[in-house]
Amino acid sequence: MVRRKVTIVGAGNVGSSVAHLLALKELADVVMLDVAEGVAKGKALDMYHSSPIEGFSTGVTGTGDYEDSAGSQVGVICAGSPRKPGMTREDLLRVNASIVASVAEKFAENSPDAVIIVVTNPLDAMAYVAMRASGFSRRRVMGMAGVLDSARLRSFIALELGVSPADVEAMVLGSHGDSMVPLISRANVKGIPITSLLPGEKIDTLVERTRNAGAEVLSLLKTGSAYYAPASSVVEMVEAVLQDQKKILPCSIYLQGEYGIRGCFLGVPVKLGSGGVEEVLEIDLTREEKKLLMSSAAASKKLIESLD
Repeated sequence: MVRRKVTIVGAGNVGSSVAHLLALKELADVVMLDVAEGVAKGKALDMYHSSPIEGFSTGVTGTGDYEDSAGSQVGVICAGSPRKPGMTREDLLRVNASIVASVAEKFAENSPDAVIIVVTNPLDAMAYVAMRASGFSRRRVMGMAGVLDSARLRSFIALELGVSPADVEAMVLGSHGDSMVPLISRANVKGIPITSLLPGEKIDTLVERTRNAGAEVLSLLKTGSAYYAPASSVVEMVEAVLQDQKKILPCSIYLQGEYGIRGCFLGVPVKLGSGGVEEVLEIDLTREEKKLLMSSAAASKKLIESLD
């Protein structure tokens, strides 16, 4: 039997955390690829040393050679310059575009049938770069943003109400950044709308905290950005693809008329399966949510236009 393989390009905190979770869940053999080959090899070896204790039998490889990634079902692009205090995601645009383009092109050459998940910021623009460089269809290139932003909103609601995070349902669409669109009209706790559980001003506070969640973590860590929640978000997407789960998740994809938007990557609900994005789900939005989504699309298009 041919074993499944997932390649993670970029062996920093996010990439190595993704690799560790994939190994623990035994979803696929894992290849960590990094220009700092020793870092990738060292982390992979350390990770594999834990296999007798944790009880996983999947392979974990560190490398600097794209040939080791050949035949991957999924490629996760984490490579790029990290976001530093005071930097916006837009500041990273030029720095990371050339990195992501090179990574996507080399990965696609070795795994032409794979699905690519982009994590590098600024997320929506980097997903566009990866799609263009890889030559893959929009079904097989997506950005990880909505899953993370939704998880952050759900966690803040759970903290405020003192309930289990697993009981909270909430979805965040739009661009990954200040113009994200939390769908408060659909947020609920076991079917109970949060609008009936929390006053409007408190909900506004939670929405604002969600928008600034990445910066909040960054300001506390001082020398790095978030990686536990981003890694878990990536793994949920990878698992949906590898296991053909047909799972409904908010992902950044290239829109071609859905929601009246065309020509940019933006977070919307999609059905994820073995082929990548199998369906884009167009759900009813409030007038305010539609307005915010259009504003978010304009911000994403502006970044893409500056790249072009």
